[in-house]
Amino acid sequence: MLRTSRVQHRSNEQAVITMLAGRERAMSLAEKIQSDIVAAMKAKDELRLSVLRMVKAAIQHKEIEKIRKLDEAESIGLLQTLVKQRKESIDQFGKGGRQDLVDKETKELAIIEAYLPAGASEAEMDAAITKAIAETGANSIKQMGAVVKAAKSALEGKTVDGKALSDRVRERLSKMA
Repeated sequence: MLRTSRVQHRSNEQAVITMLAGRERAMSLAEKIQSDIVAAMKAKDELRLSVLRMVKAAIQHKEIEKIRKLDEAESIGLLQTLVKQRKESIDQFGKGGRQDLVDKETKELAIIEAYLPAGASEAEMDAAITKAIAETGANSIKQMGAVVKAAKSALEGKTVDGKALSDRVRERLSKMA
């Protein structure tokens, strides 16, 4: 009887592990952040905890604003906005000579970027721009907006720095003119 219960316990354990593994794949970004908040609390990682709480608050604020849960694309868009804010802050603090704040913002940026999907490589961006120019038939800077929009849609699902993309499009279109 004792042996049977151990076998049952092991099979129950494996069922729980399988269930949790399935839940990991289906976990939304907000759920992942919440579980990482708990992990940061247990690890007493103050900076990570602070950043994750800020991200969670931003997501909840956006959900309240939209009166519904955010889908993955909207959550990623929100994270990209937070990354852009951090990069701008780093630039401004650097100009102001505040190295302590530059370091803090850089650490926050690294934590937030860990939740973003892989970024588009330069080759992927160039290919998307070439395709977008061909699709839109653009031949001057005046059509830059349409090209950037088409290139962004071609790179959907990847993290794309909008400023870098528009700079590349501007450079490519200025060569054509």
